[in-house]
Amino acid sequence: MDKVRIQQLLTSFNNITHSVNNESDSESIEIWFARELQFILGYARWENFIVAINRAVDSCKTQGSNPEDHFREVTKMVGLGSGAKREVQDFILTRYACYLIAQNGDPKKEEIAFAQSYFAMQTRKVELIEERLDLLSRLETRDKLRVAEKQLSQNIYERGVDDKGFARIRSKGDTALFGGFTTEDMKVKLGVKASRPLADFLPTLTIAAKNLATEMTNYNVASKDLYGEPPITQEHIQNNLSVREMLEARGIKPEELPAAEDIKKLERKVAKDEKLIEKNTLKLPKK
Repeated sequence: MDKVRIQQLLTSFNNITHSVNNESDSESIEIWFARELQFILGYARWENFIVAINRAVDSCKTQGSNPEDHFREVTKMVGLGSGAKREVQDFILTRYACYLIAQNGDPKKEEIAFAQSYFAMQTRKVELIEERLDLLSRLETRDKLRVAEKQLSQNIYERGVDDKGFARIRSKGDTALFGGFTTEDMKVKLGVKASRPLADFLPTLTIAAKNLATEMTNYNVASKDLYGEPPITQEHIQNNLSVREMLEARGIKPEELPAAEDIKKLERKVAKDEKLIEKNTLKLPKK
């Protein structure tokens, strides 16, 4: 997501932000109306959005919070084509409520991905939101690689390759992707401890490249009905070479990209931030 799109979404979300005073009138509480949030998040039908709201309420309960502090059902009058008006269901939502709704949406949608960061951070600076979006993208890409590698390990185990064989196949793939540098070479090059996975310190682009090669191997092992370590190794090497050729054609050499921040550190940061969202969100005033 580029800065222009982030700025567009930031403006849209800011435009539907409202405020109410707490019981003592000493502090202003940011609120959002579900009917306005619905369309910005890309939900065409209220019936579908209310499902996301109900899931968010359940998440709120699971986290040990009182939904009444963050979700307030109300009614509002809307105009009809005839000029008449009718009452419709709506909700007043706190920042925490909006965050939970976004968390229960599809992060592949730009609006949802943006909302997850927008409501998690009490900031309206494009740069900080962009930074968090990049962070979440890297975590998501790393998770995809974990899933693909687990699937490959299971697939080839059924085809006569044990865990040690899988490790050798993955290592040969790395050597092909990194232009002759082995997994151990890259760990030394990037300052990664021998006990840690190399992928935890790779930039998003390189993680995505490894994932693509692994997914190709998963597919071809089944489609070509490969059996045993030698043919599967050759398949994985070729797939990594193909991905490397594609990157080189765009002037990118994976072995020359700098190390990225430790994935585990980022996971702890996101977990800590999520715990603070509810704590830092002002509760709705009593009815």
